[in-house]
Amino acid sequence: MRVLCLSNGHGEDAIAIRILRELQQQPTPADLTALPIVGEGYAYTNSGIPLIGSVKAMPSGGFIYQDGRQLARDIRGGLLQLTLAQLRAIRAWATTAETQKHRVTTSHSPLPTPHSLILAVGDIVPLLFARLSGLPYAFVGTAKSEYYLRDEVGWLPRKSWWDDRIERWTGCIFQPWERWLMSHPNCKAVFPRDTITAMSLKRQGIPAFDLGNPMMDGLEWEGGKDQELRMKDKNEALAFSLSPLALTIALLPGSRPPEAYANWETILQGVNGMIAQSPRPLTFLAAIASGLETETLHKALMAYRWQQLTEDSYTVGLGDRKSTLVLAQRRFAECLHRADVAIAMAGTATEQFVGLGKPAIIIPGKGPQFTPGFAEAQTRLLGASVMLVKEPDRVAAVIQSLLQNPDALQTIAENGRRRMGAPGAAKRIAQCLMELHVP
Repeated sequence: MRVLCLSNGHGEDAIAIRILRELQQQPTPADLTALPIVGEGYAYTNSGIPLIGSVKAMPSGGFIYQDGRQLARDIRGGLLQLTLAQLRAIRAWATTAETQKHRVTTSHSPLPTPHSLILAVGDIVPLLFARLSGLPYAFVGTAKSEYYLRDEVGWLPRKSWWDDRIERWTGCIFQPWERWLMSHPNCKAVFPRDTITAMSLKRQGIPAFDLGNPMMDGLEWEGGKDQELRMKDKNEALAFSLSPLALTIALLPGSRPPEAYANWETILQGVNGMIAQSPRPLTFLAAIASGLETETLHKALMAYRWQQLTEDSYTVGLGDRKSTLVLAQRRFAECLHRADVAIAMAGTATEQFVGLGKPAIIIPGKGPQFTPGFAEAQTRLLGASVMLVKEPDRVAAVIQSLLQNPDALQTIAENGRRRMGAPGAAKRIAQCLMELHVP
């Protein structure tokens, strides 16, 4: 099988990579290529998957839906020219596939013709590009969920009847034109992110498969909370155990600069309030994306009077109330597993933390991603597992109240795992793709 993967965002690229790697592990590995519609596709090239067509980072980082001004900036930055070039590249790849098929057919070769499939990962943009290719395609829908509209009990309340008017009228989170693309004969499979969405699409006659959410793959960590957290200094290795008495909090500021730096400042305000009010020591594990400059984060910590212990660790306070903070790059899964709760201003990272059955406190930022509107939508997507506070000084009180309610923590654990699903979705999707009847 020949597969061209289309994706439109950093998180979507990561999900696509997980599926493509599983395709490479199949008994008959697929021939893989990719075209990232947003960004420069480093996730693909770092994984050895060749790109076709033009790639370019746009000013918005892909968040044109959050703010119309971002779309205007992207257009000035060459978005229309890039889109046309990408469509031509997809058509060229599709034409090559049809040419190879025609040659094998007319030559009466005994060798089987390699099937060609477009794998679209993200939202309507890669889905539309896949349809325009003229080839069979499959769609991994990462952006939409029925949980934005309703849960297992019924419709969620909204501030205005104008919100989600089309979706409520049609009874589905996907717009009619999206469902048309998914119900086209060339669309061989749709992989929604959760069970409730898969059931909704099946009722619409769409070939939806409930195989789980690839976001929860790749988060394995073999350690335990009592395992030592090791950090390297210039001259020696400093090791300490996370105290069983300490509350451990993951800090998730997001991955895209400069927004992540502004989010970091907001999160530190919440951290400062927690330290002032907590009767016990606190450990903060900051899950920092590799693309962020730790020097900028360090300067913010210094402004809040944190004392540096090693290159990546800090402390503040005295005696039994001394708190510790670690800037942990390339240790994302470990941070999520070791933390009891998160202070989050991120998209995918928050969802993954919640999927482990843990609560997250979210604070709206200025965007372009984590805006008040995005944060409100995330509360609907993740339900009881996230608590939205409008100001960072409210974080401490919310966490304190939460920890005093074991029934709420049990509900959160069950809710997060139900909404995000079990690990292994990428492998299940890859196996399904290999079994599809593609002419």
